Amino acid sequence: MSKLKEKKTPRGKLGKLERRQERAGWAFISTWLIGTLLFTFIPMCEAFYYIWFKIKVRRGLEFTYIGTGNLTQIWLEDPDFLQGLVTYVWQTILEVPIIVVFALIIAMMLNGKIKARGFFRLIFFLPVIIVSGPVMNMLVSEGAASIPALNTQAVVNAFDTFLPTSVAESLGSLFGNMIMILWYSGVQILIFLSALQKIDPGLYEAAKIDGGSQWECFWKITLPTIKPMILINAVYTVIFLSSNEQNELIVMIKTTMFSATAERGYGYATAMAWIYAIMVTLIVLLFFLLLGSKKDVYDRMVKKRLRAEKKERRLVKKIERRSARNVKKLEKARKKRKYHTYDGSGDY
Repeated sequence: MSKLKEKKTPRGKLGKLERRQERAGWAFISTWLIGTLLFTFIPMCEAFYYIWFKIKVRRGLEFTYIGTGNLTQIWLEDPDFLQGLVTYVWQTILEVPIIVVFALIIAMMLNGKIKARGFFRLIFFLPVIIVSGPVMNMLVSEGAASIPALNTQAVVNAFDTFLPTSVAESLGSLFGNMIMILWYSGVQILIFLSALQKIDPGLYEAAKIDGGSQWECFWKITLPTIKPMILINAVYTVIFLSSNEQNELIVMIKTTMFSATAERGYGYATAMAWIYAIMVTLIVLLFFLLLGSKKDVYDRMVKKRLRAEKKERRLVKKIERRSARNVKKLEKARKKRKYHTYDGSGDY
């Protein structure tokens, strides 16, 4: 029988199927790459260039270089923006956990065996489609985003007794806009639902056979499995709240951009937008550090064991090399002794 020779792919090079898959992957993300380059990266570079100039609109844009003048003016002469920035940070840090936890609770309820489950899923996702843009502005102006029977000032006064004023006001605003905040949880519910549906039901059955309660199943099975989705929802919520048109800082930046005063304009508004973007990035990094995937205990033990085995192998090789050198030395000494034989007269 003739032996078939298999053609092996050289190390470091992709095979025909891998190259085809790689081309398909690049084709799928090419649209996103082109859009990001044209509509995100290039405008960001232009916006960074605008920071260092005072821009006037006179038959076009007139640039006057002022260096860090816009940034200095924001930090020293614009208390409204700085106060709004502090309020935004507190509100975002407080609102994101509430939205994510509410979305997780509703997703777990909708994932259960209930009647008209599809209808209830539609109800919770419907605000994402309807309550956006002008509709949201109309509802907020009519007071539909708040609870009428809730005395927000009483909540603020209660928190102000043992918390800083800025934190108390942020909590009061949170309670005042509770309905609107819960409206923002539709996409998060959908993401959690997709994650919950991928959990193997056999894990829950095995845990119940071993005597695990519902609470233990949640902490030992559900939560570790959907932990990456918690991070995704937290980051998505931060970005959504930061770019939402109900955000006062967004409105302030738009108003400043089209201001007719000599001190403000495109350059000043661009500096405000960059400061705001850096703050949003820091908040995202904060949630990433808090919710990011950490190495499992067993993974650390395995890696520690592998490092110990590697160290042991190096030590064995070192001993073998030393033994080989000693053997060579002994052989050389033995050869030297052969040449100096005993001649029977008492001399060598």
